Amino acid sequence: MMKKLYFPAVALFVISMVATAAFAQLDVARRTTAITYPLDEVVMVNFRGTTRFPRMKGEARVQRTKRNGTEIELSVSKMPRPFELGAGYATYVLWAISPDGRADNLGEIKRRGFFEFDSKISVTTPLQTFALLITAEPHFLVRRPSQQVMLENLNPYARSGRTIGTVSTAQYFGNSSDYFQDSRTPEIAEVDYSKTPSTILQGRQAVALAKFAGAERDATQELAEATTLLSNAEAAWRAGRREEDVDITARRAISAAVKAEETATVRKQAREQRNERSRSDAEIRQAERRYNDAQAEIADLKAELARETRNRELSERDVQNSTTLVNDLREENAKLRDELTRTKIEAESAKRQLAAIQSEKTQLEQQRANDRRAAEIKAAEPALIQVLRSFGTVAQTQRGIEVTLPENFWANSRSTDFSVRGNQKLEALAALLADNPAYNIAIESHTDSSGAPETIQALTDGRARAVSSRFSAAGVADSRLSAKGLGASLPIAPNTTVKNRAKNRRVLVVLTVRP
Repeated sequence: MMKKLYFPAVALFVISMVATAAFAQLDVARRTTAITYPLDEVVMVNFRGTTRFPRMKGEARVQRTKRNGTEIELSVSKMPRPFELGAGYATYVLWAISPDGRADNLGEIKRRGFFEFDSKISVTTPLQTFALLITAEPHFLVRRPSQQVMLENLNPYARSGRTIGTVSTAQYFGNSSDYFQDSRTPEIAEVDYSKTPSTILQGRQAVALAKFAGAERDATQELAEATTLLSNAEAAWRAGRREEDVDITARRAISAAVKAEETATVRKQAREQRNERSRSDAEIRQAERRYNDAQAEIADLKAELARETRNRELSERDVQNSTTLVNDLREENAKLRDELTRTKIEAESAKRQLAAIQSEKTQLEQQRANDRRAAEIKAAEPALIQVLRSFGTVAQTQRGIEVTLPENFWANSRSTDFSVRGNQKLEALAALLADNPAYNIAIESHTDSSGAPETIQALTDGRARAVSSRFSAAGVADSRLSAKGLGASLPIAPNTTVKNRAKNRRVLVVLTVRP
């Protein structure tokens, strides 16, 4: 959610809002200060309500540190219930807006009480220069802020008396999705909104947004999961279950609905790309037909040329003497050679065009094959990850799927021999990897810093080779395997405690998709 900022120190930005039929604010443009927070300086920032809710107030204590980034402690008061803004809004979210207009979701401001409420939030951001806004949102996992700005920060003041300046401006327009302007946007609660938990209201909106994005067509499984979780949360609430349990289930429903919305968007784009490729194939076939028609026309012209040449020869032979006839024939032969040369040039050009068309067709077919393979691997990946979790801790990184094998796979902390349990687990893992040839497998062995460097290196080399040999014996192709011991060179925790050294003794099995 948070992104690193590369822009100048202090900026003003203009918040431009487009008035919509049911949800837009009355004020169209407004200036809000973007602040550069000095290192280790406590800065106080007051907030003001927008013209629609001028009674709202807020205050933040902000401090940027080397260790934790910029720490924000925000208090707000006299916040109306979000659903009073109309269908579509169920909670409030705090945003950091960079001078170039990018927005980061810093967290949800939770509802307190049935009517106007006060609340607090403590968050951290890596940004140095930014403005703070509070907006009304359909749920707490939104990626872009809505146009319902409730609070905005004013000019800051430092407790030390230090002056903070301002420079250029930037524009912020807010989320203008059709969903917020559609008259069919559903209501999110019964008549008595105050008795409905906020997370259930958000869950209903998240599911509605997923449907609006086309999840009923392109993400049916994900949408069904979100709908089931939301139904469970609502049933638990009506049954009087604990508020914490209802909140957890409702937030899982929101997360599942956001996943369904994103999946539907991706699959819709993929379907449009497939349609575009189909149109491209049709154009190629049409070009091939035009080429064949041109070839037939060339053949007809050649035949007509041959007939005309023969008729001319016959008529000339009847009226000219032998000498004149020979000269005429020589001239005619020269013309025929020229025409043959031109015909050959045309034929070569046609051949090159056909070769280019065939090459493009081959590339498109290869691209479709690659796309199908990538889609199949992506579709099977969740199930594979689920199975891999039975062998160790699983994480998805930029390198691929990482499985961290537990220490109990080995006979002891300084052994390269497998334990009985480790031996059984590795046989099952090796069989699984052999059945998934789409991945290359890198084995990386690490340990703690206890012992001589050469002994540590030999231990990790031996463990990496042992795991690789077990995979190879189970049928994993050697071309897919790589193994190396890294000694104690890459600890994930300081080697100062028994617990930390245990964390550093690990073997990673990294699965990356083969090209």
